[in-house]
Amino acid sequence: MLSLFSTMDSAWAALDAETQKVIESAINDPKSVDLEKLSNVVVDQSLKDLSFCKDAGRICSAVVQAEAEKTSTNVFRRYLLNRLQKEFTAREDTRSHSVQEWVCVVTFICSTFDYIKVDCLVLQLHRVGEQLEQANSQRMNQLFYLLRDGFLLQEGLSSMTRLLLLEVLEFRAGGWTLSETAHKYYYSEVVD
Repeated sequence: MLSLFSTMDSAWAALDAETQKVIESAINDPKSVDLEKLSNVVVDQSLKDLSFCKDAGRICSAVVQAEAEKTSTNVFRRYLLNRLQKEFTAREDTRSHSVQEWVCVVTFICSTFDYIKVDCLVLQLHRVGEQLEQANSQRMNQLFYLLRDGFLLQEGLSSMTRLLLLEVLEFRAGGWTLSETAHKYYYSEVVD
């Protein structure tokens, strides 16, 4: 579990022990945790701590993925996105009373969407990619050229984003299925 957060030790350390335990519980058993409360705790911490909000997206992504895999729900993501929308809607008030907090809001939103938007794209391509390709293979080819170039050429992508892009490239190359070996590689390594 801690290996998941090893690249962001300072952000993990910024959380109190109780919050760390709740996040670990959310990843292991999402139904055992109040996911609305957890989303608020992560956002609140992000609004106070610029160094934390840069890595908070990874924490949120881990919870979103665990919940989707273990319960096939998206409760945490819904609460998180609702809270971020609320913070963005109040942006003028936030900016007027604290530029630092506003910078944290923007940084956290960018960090979160960096992880979650790629995750959502991959999830949707798993669900309807084959049908989209049948409907318009030329556009699908263009999309996958961009994904491939993003994977190979884009600097600054997180290792998780690269892994997700590689997985979806392999998924399409395999005729919209993953071999058992590939499935174990992508999904066993991420959870460990």
